[in-house]
Amino acid sequence: MMFGRERLETKTLDQVRAMRAPGLVVGECLHMLRGATQAGMTTLDLDRLAEQFIRDHGGRPSFAEVPGYRHTLCTSVNEEIVHGIPGSRVLKDGDLLSIDCGAIVDGWHGDAAISVIVGGREAARPEDLDLMDATEDSLWAGIAALKVGRDLFEVGSAVEASIERAGERLGRTFGIVEDYVGHGIGREMHMSPNVPNYAVRGRGPTIRNACTVAIEPMITLGDQENEVLTDQWTVVTSDRSRASHWEHTVACHDGGIWVLTAIDGGAQRLASAYSPLA
Repeated sequence: MMFGRERLETKTLDQVRAMRAPGLVVGECLHMLRGATQAGMTTLDLDRLAEQFIRDHGGRPSFAEVPGYRHTLCTSVNEEIVHGIPGSRVLKDGDLLSIDCGAIVDGWHGDAAISVIVGGREAARPEDLDLMDATEDSLWAGIAALKVGRDLFEVGSAVEASIERAGERLGRTFGIVEDYVGHGIGREMHMSPNVPNYAVRGRGPTIRNACTVAIEPMITLGDQENEVLTDQWTVVTSDRSRASHWEHTVACHDGGIWVLTAIDGGAQRLASAYSPLA
C-alpha cells in the first residue's frame, strides 16, 4: 500500500476539547461491554447493549451511518480481524473477541476498539493472551510516538518495533495486518491521512499542533494475509489464525498527548507525555 504526503488536519484547542465528549462515550461504552461480555451471549446482544448505552449518553452510533452497515459495533471473533457483523454467533469461553465502537456527539466522532477473552483471562489460551497483550502494547507504543513536529509515520515504526520485541521475548510469530490502517478523525470518522501500523519508507505528514488521529493496530498469530467473507464486511485471516484489534482516538498538541477515548485520558500508560486540555 502506498502513502502520499497527505496533510494532517489541525483543529482549534476548543475543537479538540469538544472531541473528548464522543471519546468518553466510546471509552465508557467499551468499558461496559468488557464487563458485560460472557459465554452464551450473541454478538448481536452486545450490539444492542452498545446502542442503548450510546444513545442514553447523548450520542449516536456512528457505524450505523456508514453506507451499507446498520450496526453499532463491529464484533470480530477469533480468526476475524475487523468489521465482524453482530449477529447470532454465540460466544464461548476462550473466544478472543475484538469490539470496535464509534459514536458521534455534537457532530464530532470518537472511535476505539478493545480485545477481550470471553470468560476472562483464565479461560484464554496462552498464545491468545500473548497476542492480545502485545497488540495493546503496540497501540500504546504508537501513541507515544506522536509529537508535534515529528513524522506521522513514526507511529507505524513504533508499532512494528513493539511487535517485533514482543515476538522475540515470547517466542511467537506475530503478523501485522497491512491492508487496514488508522486514520484522521474529527467531523468525519474516517479522514485523511492514513496512519499505517508498520514502518513505511519515505516521509509522511508532519504532526502539527492540535491534530487528532485514530491509531489501530491489528495483529495476528500467524500470517497477516487476509480475505473478506461473502458478507462483504468481515475480514478474516487467510490461515485462520487468531487476531487482535486495539484502537484509540488520540489528540496531539504542543503540550503532549491526550487519548480522547481512554477513560483516564491515557494518564496511566503515557506518564509525562499525558497532557489533557483544561
